[in-house]
Amino acid sequence: MTTSTERPVADVESANIARIYDYYLGGLYNFEVDRQKAERIRSMLPSVDLLARANRDWLRRTVRFLLTQGVDQFVDLASGLPTMGNVHEVAHARNPQARVVYVDHEPSAVLHGEEILADEPLVAMVEADGRFPERIWEHPRVRELIDLSRPVGVLMGGLLVFVDDKDDPAALVARYRDACAPGSYLAISHLSDDLADPETRTQVGRMTDAYLAGVGQQLYVRPRDVIASWFEGMELVEPGLTLMADWRPTPGHAVDAQTPSKALGYGATARMP
Repeated sequence: MTTSTERPVADVESANIARIYDYYLGGLYNFEVDRQKAERIRSMLPSVDLLARANRDWLRRTVRFLLTQGVDQFVDLASGLPTMGNVHEVAHARNPQARVVYVDHEPSAVLHGEEILADEPLVAMVEADGRFPERIWEHPRVRELIDLSRPVGVLMGGLLVFVDDKDDPAALVARYRDACAPGSYLAISHLSDDLADPETRTQVGRMTDAYLAGVGQQLYVRPRDVIASWFEGMELVEPGLTLMADWRPTPGHAVDAQTPSKALGYGATARMP
């Protein structure tokens, strides 16, 4: 019997949601098949790229805030590719010793991520399903970089929108909360059409259908009160649960302020007891 030491090769024949997201952010880690699917999705919701950028801007602001609170270790769940001003870049700009673990369940995203982070000893990309936190905490690279006896920033900017109600998002959030040290923080953003006009709400429905048809991933749209309920037992940081663009905005910078995408996502950060 022979063994091979060759690394797996990323699938470039099928569209990949992490690479589609990278495309919407203006990144270079995407292929023609991804761009074609991305444009098909954008034909359903013309401002979907601005929605993606608003989510990334919210994530950056969240990381900067957590750094001011003394957090120096981060776990980014359903992270996609570690590109375009992602967590480790923002964190290391202020604290070069900060530790970051990106978690994604897609092998292609992980392969690309490992290549991107090859020269980053304090950053890891691990393949795991965010619906199973215990498996994530047991991963060797997570155990190497993240000390759960100290405060950690748990980032859910891309996880819960893919979690079915039957998998109980509230219970999932609680499991992450209960595993972390007091003084840790949880940040969540999520797709919602509560405040959308009827036309945009219809476009959102078509967009989620296009995601399912194009990449086999179901996106869930949820109301504000459901998202708010996930923070039970935690202390929301001001200004609470708001539209992503309204959460501690950077003065003079509002990427989606004049488009319908501004009303399509909520974000919040909470301190764990």
